[in-house]
Parts: sequence; C-alpha cells; structure tokens
Amino acid sequence: MRHNLAMPTASRRSFLYTSLGSAGSALALSQRARGAPTARDTSDFKLGVASYSLRKFPRAEAIQIIKRLGLRYVNIKSYHLPLDSTPDQIREARKEFEDAGLIIVGGGNIEFRTDDERDMRHKFDYARLAGMPLIVCAPTKITLPKLEKFVQEYDIKIAVHNHGPKDNFPAPQDALKILRDMDPRCGVCVDVGHTAEAHVDPVEAIRASGARLLDVHIKDMRVFGDVNTLCDVGDGVLPIPAIFSELHKMNYTASVNLEYEINENDPFPGMSRSYAYMFGVLAGLKG
Repeated sequence: MRHNLAMPTASRRSFLYTSLGSAGSALALSQRARGAPTARDTSDFKLGVASYSLRKFPRAEAIQIIKRLGLRYVNIKSYHLPLDSTPDQIREARKEFEDAGLIIVGGGNIEFRTDDERDMRHKFDYARLAGMPLIVCAPTKITLPKLEKFVQEYDIKIAVHNHGPKDNFPAPQDALKILRDMDPRCGVCVDVGHTAEAHVDPVEAIRASGARLLDVHIKDMRVFGDVNTLCDVGDGVLPIPAIFSELHKMNYTASVNLEYEINENDPFPGMSRSYAYMFGVLAGLKG
C-alpha cells in the first residue's frame, strides 16, 4: 500500500518544531543536533546507528562520531569489524566499542547467500565473540530456514533485512511467509526505505511484522519508492511520525537504527539533523 502524506514535504520539519510548542523544545532539539547526550531523555526507544552510515571512517573514528552524536546503541557493520577477523581481533574491537560506553545491539547486514553450514557457523561464532545479540541478515529462501538451528544453538536472534524489488525478500512480508513457522527469535529488520522501494507502506509492514519485528532501519526519501532520492530524515515523504507512532502502539522495545546512506564522506551534519528530527518526534509521542 502506497503511503500518501497529508502534509507538504517542505513543511514537515518546521511543523515539528511548532508542534512541540515552545522555544525551549526547539532549544532542546538544537542541543541534540550538536551531539548532546539524548539516549535516556526521550522515550523507551533505543534510537541508535547502523555503523554502515560511517563506512568511510575507520573504527576508532566511527566510534568517536557516534559518541559525538550522543548515541549509545550501535549495529556494527563489517567495515568496522571484518567478518574474517581473528578471535583476538574480534575481542579487541568489541572492547573498543564497549570501552567507549556503546551498547552493541547487533551486527550486519551479514549475508547468508551460500548454502554452506560451515559459513553459517563461522558467522554465528563471529557474532557471539563480538557480543552481538542479533544478526541483521540477508539470506536466501533456501538458507533462511537453515539458520533456525543456529539461532537455537547460539541463542542469537536473526532479523531478515529486506532490500527492495531486486532482493530475495523485497518487503518484510515476503520474509514473514517463511518465518511464521520458525523459532520466535527469527524475525525481520524492516528497512523503511527499501520497503517503500517495494511499493509497500512501511507502517503496514511494521504492523504486519508484529512480534517478528526485531530491528528497524530508518531513513527518508524525497520521492516515495525512489532510493535515488534519499535525504535527511524529516526532509522526505516517508511517514516518520506514523512509523514511530505504530512502534509505540506495538510496545516495540528493540532498536531503531539510522542507516544513513548519503553524504558518505561527511555524514555528521545530515545525521545530526536526522536525529534532531527523530528525537523531536519521540518527544511529541512522549508528551
């Protein structure tokens, strides 16, 4: 179902500031945009970052950017912890994240394209050593059912990340057809951008996922379904307030991670604006 916004795109960010109702609210948002700590002061949401957003930066610098943004929760991409790392290298990387005060909420996106249980076990070993309670994954329709036994053995959740029309699972609902009979620790990561690319309403996808919703990748776009128009969160047409409202209704307590795919060489300003907008939305929900 395609989502139709009731409000012109250009007015969304200004409307947010107005709806918060005071100059003090705007000041609070400005402080967040400069990177002031925010993780504990808005709601029960775990608003974090997919480290893919910082793929052009080495691990130590990426960690400092995350701290500067005032965040605590991180989903680690292999750019910052390669899948072929030795056990000692994995432990050292984990220590760097944890010593910085960051909470590792998952890893990925990690591909499971090969029907090879040795490859699957290697990646679950990697996740366990790295302290990842969740693997955001890209399996095939053949490999997905085979991941269940590793989920049960390692007690590590998996969340299938949808990747639009060219993927094995264009929208979350496509993965849910297989997941419905699997262990409850097997679920989906709803990427709202790729969900829109599949011409599915992200709110409907989140609602359909129910208890299988284990992770969310948040982003925005100026033209619904066109991933070539990605933009700062709040500057596009995706129904960001409705997404958070639906998550709130569902009592969702897992992570909502910004996956910022534009301005890769200088992402901090746009990421700051995106978080300011989202924290404003959360403040409105809480209020």
